[in-house]
Amino acid sequence: MIIMKQKSKFLKLVKNDSWLEPYNDAIQGRHDQVLWKLNQLTQDGKTSLSDFADGHLYFGLHRTDRNWVFREWAPNATRIFLIGDFNGWKESEAYELKPIGTSGNWEVSLPLSAMKHGDLYKMKVYWDGGSGERIPAWCQRVVQDDDTKIFSAQVWEPAEKYVFKKQNFRPKRNPLLIYECHIGMAQDAERVGTYNEFRENVLPRIIKDGYNCIQIMAIQEHPYYGSFGYHVSSFFAASSRFGTPEELKQLIDEAHKHGIAVIMDLVQSHAVKNEVEGLGNLCGDPHQFFYSGERREHPAWDSLCFDYGKNEVIHFLLSNCKYWLTEFNFDGFRFDGVTSMLYYSHGLGESFNGYGDYFNGHQDGNAITYLTLANLLIHEVKPSAFTIAEEVSGMPGLAAPFKDGGYGFDYRMAMNIPDFWIKLIKEFRDEDWKPSSIFWELTNRRAEEHNISYCESHDQALVGDKTIIFRLIDSDMYWHFRIGDETIGVDRGIALHKIIRLLTASTINGGYLNFMGNEFGHPEWIDFPREGNGWSYKYARRQWNLVDNKELCYQYLGEFDRLMLELLKSERNFQKLPVVEVWHNDEDKVLAYSRGDLLFVYNLNPQRSFTDYGFQVPEGTYYIALNTDSYSFGGRGIIGDCKSVLTDPDPLLKKYGKGWLRLYIPARSGIVLRKVAKGKR
Repeated sequence: MIIMKQKSKFLKLVKNDSWLEPYNDAIQGRHDQVLWKLNQLTQDGKTSLSDFADGHLYFGLHRTDRNWVFREWAPNATRIFLIGDFNGWKESEAYELKPIGTSGNWEVSLPLSAMKHGDLYKMKVYWDGGSGERIPAWCQRVVQDDDTKIFSAQVWEPAEKYVFKKQNFRPKRNPLLIYECHIGMAQDAERVGTYNEFRENVLPRIIKDGYNCIQIMAIQEHPYYGSFGYHVSSFFAASSRFGTPEELKQLIDEAHKHGIAVIMDLVQSHAVKNEVEGLGNLCGDPHQFFYSGERREHPAWDSLCFDYGKNEVIHFLLSNCKYWLTEFNFDGFRFDGVTSMLYYSHGLGESFNGYGDYFNGHQDGNAITYLTLANLLIHEVKPSAFTIAEEVSGMPGLAAPFKDGGYGFDYRMAMNIPDFWIKLIKEFRDEDWKPSSIFWELTNRRAEEHNISYCESHDQALVGDKTIIFRLIDSDMYWHFRIGDETIGVDRGIALHKIIRLLTASTINGGYLNFMGNEFGHPEWIDFPREGNGWSYKYARRQWNLVDNKELCYQYLGEFDRLMLELLKSERNFQKLPVVEVWHNDEDKVLAYSRGDLLFVYNLNPQRSFTDYGFQVPEGTYYIALNTDSYSFGGRGIIGDCKSVLTDPDPLLKKYGKGWLRLYIPARSGIVLRKVAKGKR
């Protein structure tokens, strides 16, 4: 069936935002470009996009009941051999691939005795004027030799394949609470952690803390550990430095068993330059997968940029999306580097001050088409899956449905929020914080697009930056974080760390994200082993012993984070409830807003507490559901937990069903009150 173009005057995206009307033709043009490409890839609807994205089932090495079959797309090659443990790493006629017509594809069929599970191998590729050993583009297992550090593909056909026990898992997204993590650095020891260690030691913590989604970084194989997984070499291979594919599947299955979704940080915005391990020069054509000329290399990332205009590249990347969903049962993706994909400039040096900056012809239409197709595919293959765009420019429609004129992401990262908190902490005295500005920054977003809000992710923890807790407390964390030995600076840091998190998490319109360890104020930065630090793992780990030590203050922050998430989940579809401002006073530094039956009240004043501070709210009884100043969270405990407060009547407010709620609000605190339904406590 041919997919027809939409003929309405304005797409819904434009109808919802009149400021987009001058750019309706550009938005419609992008929409039509996707429809045209979709028709082309699906033969005018005769097949599905999912059928098109089955490249991983055809290319690479596959074992059938009768033989081994290996295929590769190498249009510039003149000869290709498989070399490996099975033939002494020597070229032989039996292991030579043959071209399949003029398609650029190559193939070899081998008897089952020709290789076995665990054998290492590579391709030896010849082209006019050169040759080289290469790891196949579509291989699903790559390992590194401990001594030589050389990477090789590996035959991976275990006798027993992992069978998922939890079938038909559906993620909970009301709200989506994401725990961003890295398998390798998720342990106390100064070494690389494993999938099994994460499943056994870290997953139980995440379950207890109340997060309902894990976002795993650095899954796709990457030669340099210190790249944080962003310089990918083998896009279909789960990183072997953390364990086997079966162990990753078991981790995902165990998470699903406990109701936790698992998404991966998907890198398709660029690729590592490496030629032997990666795609940089697979068969003598450096532009096989990548743009030519100046567009081939990313000017800031020392990497290569995919040519999203080639159907073969689209096939490779879409198949990559489907592979991770179907083979490993991932529940979706956080797409890395979307800004870099959208613009010819990669967003570098751009200010994005107005709508015209999104429709000035400097956008990569090929990449926009690909990203939209990827979202269509992902939701076709797995309707319960969801996608998140890491995008800083604010491109309108990124997280709007395709049918409305958008790109189809379910969420976009609210990257303005961590930048705002860092700027506020760095450049302004506590006395100069303005509640009105904070509230505006946390709630300023496109109404039709859902966001993932966060105070800090892994980015804010890297060397060269500082986590929020480190900015607030600095070196006192080393010497005065023992309970009973806190300094004024430590007390301030603990108080603001909780308030910043409560403000951010309670104003979401989609989801909330935290990087592992930051929930309890993990000290120091992240620094992977490299030449500059003597290849040390000291800062590439998480010191869980700190939060487990009941003599230290870390437990306060961890416990607050757990109860904060519990509170948010107690209100059904919390993320959909309107955020209604009740009051702000920048001079007093007081802010209040409501969501459903919850009332959030903050006093950001560093010195002054307020007695009988009044708010006009719906009449009734309110009780304190969460208090950042509680003893349990390292506060002063001035207000008793679970204290009830009754509104005072006012004849002028009676007709509106409102009264005065008068509260004692300690300095530098946040209080959440729940309105009690009639007839209940």
